[in-house]
Amino acid sequence: MAAKIDVHHHCYPPAMTEALERAGGDPSGWYVPPWTPELDAEINHELGVRTAILSVTAPGPCIENESSAAAALARKCNDYCASVVRSSPSAYGFFASLPSLWDTKACLTEIAYALDTLQADGITLFTRYGPGHDYLGSPAFEPIWAELSRRKAVVFVHPTHPVDTALVSPALPQPMFDYPHETGRAAIDLLTSGTLARHPDCKIILSHAGGTLPYLIYRTAIVLPHTPVAVGVSADELVRLAKRQFWFDTAISTNPVTIKALMEFAGKGRILFGTDFPNAPREAIRVFTKNFEELGQSLDDETRESMAFKAAGELLPRHIRPA
Repeated sequence: MAAKIDVHHHCYPPAMTEALERAGGDPSGWYVPPWTPELDAEINHELGVRTAILSVTAPGPCIENESSAAAALARKCNDYCASVVRSSPSAYGFFASLPSLWDTKACLTEIAYALDTLQADGITLFTRYGPGHDYLGSPAFEPIWAELSRRKAVVFVHPTHPVDTALVSPALPQPMFDYPHETGRAAIDLLTSGTLARHPDCKIILSHAGGTLPYLIYRTAIVLPHTPVAVGVSADELVRLAKRQFWFDTAISTNPVTIKALMEFAGKGRILFGTDFPNAPREAIRVFTKNFEELGQSLDDETRESMAFKAAGELLPRHIRPA
């Protein structure tokens, strides 16, 4: 299998780990896994990952409730990720962290610093911000989308916990099952709110094969125009917008049913390899990576290489290199 670019690959800057410890852990119920640069290099070698695009997973800097503390934590995370990239520029890139999108000024400041000074490959956004149901299509976040579109930025959308953090069962921390729903909800909100149509230059990577979006988008697209809440977008246009601006990573999503549905919906050039290291258990990552490589054996060279590294290289041109 060709060497891979992993676009869904987390790290834990020391300041982030300390903030999670002070807060009593991740509100989603997921454990904080061990992470060091040495562990990271080890798994990349094992899985054939030539370049990992680092990101800080949810809740990220939003673990801090006070605005200035969240902004300071975002800066520390971004400086740390940039230092990892500087130490091994061919092995790493990174998607920068932001404070809560409700703090527009701080977010715009950090976008400029991350992209202009640190040369980040893109920006990480979570599916929802604040105490309510404010997903990424909220009008409050319009200035941030306008700036990202002006910069033609790559945006990595990662799920965070829903408003209600009560677990259905102790055996079901929210990332296990709820996170794909959150990604689907954020994606359809971006579509139906008109955010994608207003900002066509944003290039958006959806985590975990787009969550529920590929499975449910046709349901929404076909039914919505015939309801009292129709948003003035035809079924064909809704699907066209999704296929124009969304890319999809394969992190913990290469089981035969999910990957088949994704390939039918997304088509060539829109599927990117991802692992979800270290948040997915290492053995699970091995299984899903093996699935990915076995799938590749059944594909033509162009499609196989596109999914492994070429599509990611086209999206993130600093990382274009021969196989």
